[in-house]
Amino acid sequence: MKSLAVLQLPAAVEAWTGHDTQLLVVAALGIALIVVLIAKFKLHPFLALVLGSAFVGLASGVELAKIISNFEDGVGGVLKEVGLLIALGAMLGKLLADSGGANRVVDTLLAKASGNRVVWSITLVAVIIGLPMFFEIGLVLLLPVIVLVTQRSKMPLMRIAIPALAGLSVLHGLVPPHPGPLIAISAVKAELGTTLALGILVAIPTVIICGPLFARLAARWVPVGAPAVAGGIDTEHGADLEGVKRQPSFLVTLLTIIFPVVLMLLKAVVDIVWPNAATAPWIRVFFDFVGQPLVAMTLAVLLAIVTFGYAVGFTGNKITSKIGASLGPIAAILLIVGAGGGFKQTLIGAGVGDAVKKWAEGANMSVLFLGFLVAVALRLATGSATVATVTAAGIVAPLASSLSPTHAALLALAIGAGSLFLSHVNDAGFWLVKELFGLTVGQTFKTWSVMETLISVVGFAFVMLLSLVI
Repeated sequence: MKSLAVLQLPAAVEAWTGHDTQLLVVAALGIALIVVLIAKFKLHPFLALVLGSAFVGLASGVELAKIISNFEDGVGGVLKEVGLLIALGAMLGKLLADSGGANRVVDTLLAKASGNRVVWSITLVAVIIGLPMFFEIGLVLLLPVIVLVTQRSKMPLMRIAIPALAGLSVLHGLVPPHPGPLIAISAVKAELGTTLALGILVAIPTVIICGPLFARLAARWVPVGAPAVAGGIDTEHGADLEGVKRQPSFLVTLLTIIFPVVLMLLKAVVDIVWPNAATAPWIRVFFDFVGQPLVAMTLAVLLAIVTFGYAVGFTGNKITSKIGASLGPIAAILLIVGAGGGFKQTLIGAGVGDAVKKWAEGANMSVLFLGFLVAVALRLATGSATVATVTAAGIVAPLASSLSPTHAALLALAIGAGSLFLSHVNDAGFWLVKELFGLTVGQTFKTWSVMETLISVVGFAFVMLLSLVI
């Protein structure tokens, strides 16, 4: 067993200054301001995030023009990645619901499972969907199923939603081919196959503890039912089945839902088989294109137009009308998610991320714990799991050369676990969950934020356990 004794970073580090302390205090005050504006004064989250960003920029001494450009860059960065996928997911979800496809999936699930088995079934579905997919896409795709299962099973929303969220989140943070784990693997020079195997080993018990088991507690803390409108779908009055002549079969529905999953998974497989892009055959070029999330989701919507549209009896005008109807209700969600990205970039632009990095470079602790702790600090400060992963991996990368291949893989997983810690108001994912499930800020903290923290801590605990036995 390789020793995980204290490892020191290079001695040449910048000294901590009063300005660094000021930045962290300002970041904390900015976060508190946003929470108070929304919870106490009932201000719209979009405006609260704009005001919070302005406060952080001004109090940090950032130039006025730079405050605006930082916020705009953050909004644009999130919407160009996540916004388009949310819109495509809403289109697919609307067609899935209004064709009767979601009903078919739910009926099949409930016919084969009841009570607690439903919870485990939705967890398994989320894990399968989440294996190659970005968290946001998986959530939007699963939303109609989560809401309908909640209604039909008569269970509290959190008993169904938390297992699905946990399955998606754990896979997103710990298992390749998601971008976070891949970034960490590349930075610390870990082996992809080893990290994948150990990541799955850590992910399985973490999903069980933080999903179905924690859901019991979350449902007592926040005893709410399914929202009336979720992601543009009217769940209170049921799906609009007008014009449906024949509902899609369970097999057709399932194949349509997992179509983008398969494309992304095939991209990951061919990338592993032919790691050198320069000498890869045309098949890798092809799957590198169709396996991109934006392309895969666009193709999935086009497929859904056939399987959930023309095949069930909808006319072209009816399909266009339904797709248009799916976009209106998510406009506010997109603005809020974008503003969350703007607040995140405001913090980064003010230098909060650099201040955390400076602290970490003067640390003196075991490399696995250091990687986890730096990722946690950056996640709390900036709200970005990607920023936390990239920066933390860069800081500890010089130390990874002294680790065995197995422990290098565990280091990548420790960083990934830390990057999931306590999602709050500076994370776009926080607002996505809040808006899609119709929760208050307080309810989102009690469920989503606590679940993310639990995933981070439990995941890291299993990483440390593995480090002691392998």
